[in-house]
Amino acid sequence: MFEIDETLVHGLVELSQNASPAEIARAINSEHTTLEEFAALISPNITPELLKKLAQRSYELTRRRFGRAISLYVPLYYDNRCVNGCIYCGFNVHNKIPRKKLTFEEIVHEAEFLRSKNFKNLLLVAGEHPESSDAGFLTDVIKKMHEIGFSCLSIEIAPLATEDYAKLVSEAHLDGLYVYQETFNKELYSMVHPSGRKRDYSWRLGTPERGAEAGISKIGVGFLLGLNDFREDALYLACNIGYLQKNYWKSEYSISYPRIRNAAGVNSAFRNVGDRDFLQLVCAYRLLFPEIAMSVSTREYPEYRDKIIPLAFTSVSAGSSTAPGGYCNKNKDLEQFEVEDSRSVEEVTEALRKNGFDPVWKDWE
Repeated sequence: MFEIDETLVHGLVELSQNASPAEIARAINSEHTTLEEFAALISPNITPELLKKLAQRSYELTRRRFGRAISLYVPLYYDNRCVNGCIYCGFNVHNKIPRKKLTFEEIVHEAEFLRSKNFKNLLLVAGEHPESSDAGFLTDVIKKMHEIGFSCLSIEIAPLATEDYAKLVSEAHLDGLYVYQETFNKELYSMVHPSGRKRDYSWRLGTPERGAEAGISKIGVGFLLGLNDFREDALYLACNIGYLQKNYWKSEYSISYPRIRNAAGVNSAFRNVGDRDFLQLVCAYRLLFPEIAMSVSTREYPEYRDKIIPLAFTSVSAGSSTAPGGYCNKNKDLEQFEVEDSRSVEEVTEALRKNGFDPVWKDWE
C-alpha cells in the first residue's frame, strides 16, 4: 500500500517555496518533468510572464495528446444521507437538511432524462451511507444504466472493499471509480473528519489501490482545494499517482480539482484557492503527467471554465445538479453544494464549439 513520505514531501514544499524564476523557467522547458521540477512549477514565486509560458506549454501538451475533443459527463446524485461529520460538506450527518434516497424507479427516471440530453458518460454520486454503497443494490442500478444506454458508468460513493469493487466490475461492468483524499495532511484530516467511517485515513487512502486490484479500468483521484496548503497536497497527490501508475499500471488515472463551494451548514472558515493558483496547479500537473485525463466540474463559474478548459482539461460536466432527484424535480434544499456554472447542456456544448472544440458524448474506450 502507498505510504506517505512526509520527509520527501516537506522537502519538496520547501523547494517550491524557495524556487527562483530561473528554476521555474527551466522546469517549464523540461522535456520530462521530475517531482522537483513540479515543485518549482507550483512555486508562489512564479511571475506573470512565466505563468503565461506554463499555460502555453500545458495547452500544447494537452492538444498534442488529446486533440480538440472534450468528453462530457454528468453526475447523478441518488442519496444525500451520510454517516460522516465532515465539517466542509453540506451532506454531513449533523447538518439539518432534508434527506432523500432515490428509489430504484426514481434513479431510472433521472437517468432516462439525462440520456435524453445525449449523455453517455454517467457518474453515480451519493453521501457515505451503508445503504447507498451496498454492492448488490449498485449492481442492479449499474446494469440498468447500461440498459438505458450509458456506455461509461462510474461511482463516487463511500469506499468499498476489493471484493465489492470486483463484484461491480464482473457483474455490472463498472467502468470508473472517483475518490478524493480531501487532504493528505494526517493531522488536518483528523480535524475535518471528526466522526464517521471517513475518519479512517488509511482506509480512504487505499481506495484507489483496492479499485485497481478489482480491475476497475478508470480511477479518478484528487483532493479538496481549500482545506490545506494546496502545494503540500499537490505534491502528496503527485507521489500517490506515480505510485499507482507504477504498481497498478492496468488502470488509467485521472485528476479532478474540486474547490470548496458554499452549501447549507458548511463551515465558512476555510480559505479557498484563488483562480490564479488554480490555473498554475492544473497546468503544472499537465507537465508532470502529459497523458493523464483531467476533469473540471460545474463548481467553477462559466467564464472561468471557458478560459481554462483549453489549457489542460479533457472532460467537463454540464447541466449538473447536486441534489437527489434534482433533474426532474428542482429542489435546491437537497444540494451538496451550490453549482457555479448553471448553464444548460446546450449552452455548454455551444461554448465548447465556439472555442473550437468537439463535444464528445461517449467516454474514451
